[in-house]
Amino acid sequence: MLKTPYYLIDKSKLLKNMEKIAELREKSGAKSLLALKCFATWSVFDLMSEYMDGTTSSSLYEVKLGREKFGKETHAYSVAYGDDEIDEVVDNCDKIIFNTINQLTRFEAQSASKIRGLRVNPGVSTSEWLISDPSRPNSRLGEWDPKKIEAVADKVTGFMFHNNCENDDFDRFSEMLSHIENTFGHLIEKMKWISLGGGIHFTGEGYPLDRLAERLKGFSEKYGVQVYLEPGEASITKSTTLEVTVLDTLFNGKNLAIVDSSIEAHMLDLLIYRESAKMEPNEGDHDYMVCGKSCLAGDIFGEFKFDHELKAGERLSIQNAAGYTMVKKNWFNGVNMPAIAIKELDGTIRTVREFGYQDYVDSLS
Repeated sequence: MLKTPYYLIDKSKLLKNMEKIAELREKSGAKSLLALKCFATWSVFDLMSEYMDGTTSSSLYEVKLGREKFGKETHAYSVAYGDDEIDEVVDNCDKIIFNTINQLTRFEAQSASKIRGLRVNPGVSTSEWLISDPSRPNSRLGEWDPKKIEAVADKVTGFMFHNNCENDDFDRFSEMLSHIENTFGHLIEKMKWISLGGGIHFTGEGYPLDRLAERLKGFSEKYGVQVYLEPGEASITKSTTLEVTVLDTLFNGKNLAIVDSSIEAHMLDLLIYRESAKMEPNEGDHDYMVCGKSCLAGDIFGEFKFDHELKAGERLSIQNAAGYTMVKKNWFNGVNMPAIAIKELDGTIRTVREFGYQDYVDSLS
């Protein structure tokens, strides 16, 4: 048995998401690019690249990782490119998307050899959190004025709209797409491709995939554009667990179980958004608050039900632990990072990366 903590990526569960992505591509014609900002564990890119069209990025390093480890189409995007990195970005991408007209103009000469796009902010989104709302007041994410965009439309061949966030409501997606059409349709018809970004939870259970396919296909045909989606969480949802071990238990008004992991260091998004981790089956008469081992008082995975009393040495599996975890893990408190393991399609498990003290030392100075 592998030593905890470790992330366990189950390829058979990952495959289910990939098959839905392939089905959507076949029915709609839309291409799908893996959003590396959410998931960049390249040891499973061999499987994912069979079903997806490439990668999209948010930085120079993600562009290079996508090119080197995934292959296929490599889209580059950044909120702002630096003078010292633009040439390397261009060398490693197929398409480069600029966040602002200023950046497009500034790097027009350097990017002349590449397919270029511009991020457009439609002013609406599905985010429930201000911190992740791309259309928040005073947003820096994309251009929003159709007149200004029209003035540079001849310098790009496509737009990127990213305004969905864990959106599992097809009708809401369709409404926002109609808003985009009404506001920017006269510009979209001049383009060759349109990215609708990520955050569309179309691999979730019960999502009306056929309706989404029909909507995307109709949009593509209406404007004569190739549609791209950038699934992050949708690509890897429910594919991965964080395997941990109970180190201690105590009672302080509630039953507490301390595990050999940390929400602050290993599932940071849950702390940022004040969400609970998920554990299955979460049934029984014994309630426990599962806590991390860091010194942060709020290092708490959540409260769960068990059918027995927990004891030190017991293994727990925290569900849905792929998105925004491995890309955000950190060395807070010097707590060791979880290893990364893969459960192959034949059921065998192999460890692909372990971390130790030297990795901690090397991350500092």
